[in-house]
Amino acid sequence: MISKLTHIHPGAKIAPDVVVEPFSTIYEDVEIGPGCWIGPNVVIMNGARLGKNVKIYPGAVISGNPQDMKYAGEYTTLEIGDNSVIREYVTLNKGTKTREKTVIGKDCLIMSYVHIAHDCHLKDRVIMGSYAGLAGEVDVDSWAIISPGSLVHQFVRIGTHVMIQGGSKVTKDVPPYSLAGRDPVSFTGINSIGLRRRGFENDVIYAIQEVYRIIYQRGLNISDAVDFVEANLPASKERDEIILFIRESKRGIIRGYFDGKEE
Repeated sequence: MISKLTHIHPGAKIAPDVVVEPFSTIYEDVEIGPGCWIGPNVVIMNGARLGKNVKIYPGAVISGNPQDMKYAGEYTTLEIGDNSVIREYVTLNKGTKTREKTVIGKDCLIMSYVHIAHDCHLKDRVIMGSYAGLAGEVDVDSWAIISPGSLVHQFVRIGTHVMIQGGSKVTKDVPPYSLAGRDPVSFTGINSIGLRRRGFENDVIYAIQEVYRIIYQRGLNISDAVDFVEANLPASKERDEIILFIRESKRGIIRGYFDGKEE
């Protein structure tokens, strides 16, 4: 199952059924779980922790040292959850002392040429399109889609079930269930198609829309709009997630964009 044309440190912990194709290199402090496939010309460096059934395609570099001036060689890791797929020439950097690890959740799809920097935390079922990039310490919640060519600024948070338009430059937090696009990147509606595909009922989708109508179209500042939503709209899991996300935002959320003018 392991090609003789690989270089694998004898200290690496690799499950018996793992397939490693020719010309790949696996360092000493690496753990690879059952059912994984490591394609040709892959480099897996110290600190990598792969779950079950992970697939790594040719040319990827996993758990490279952080490209961060504060990194001083401290022990950190890069974790990839079960069933995630890492496509060609992806670069995933491990953490720094700030968070101590970079995390890719379960069932994620990271397409070709993506870069994920130090200390990023991606939850489950995230999709990143080709040539997208995350700067350090970015958080991406479950089911988010970051389309090809998008660039996400350091410290930004992307909410659950968000979809970001290709080629976007994201410098503010993107709240849950929303679509983000245009230039500068702005709120352009909710991800209703994605929500329907994932089984959200129409009444739940309409309730989410009403929350964002108040936040972006009532002419209130964000803080007052959130207070109004909490006081006047029925409590629900989705409403409360949006409120909590906005209140916890450190960078502020993306602004609205309607009628060709930024609100």
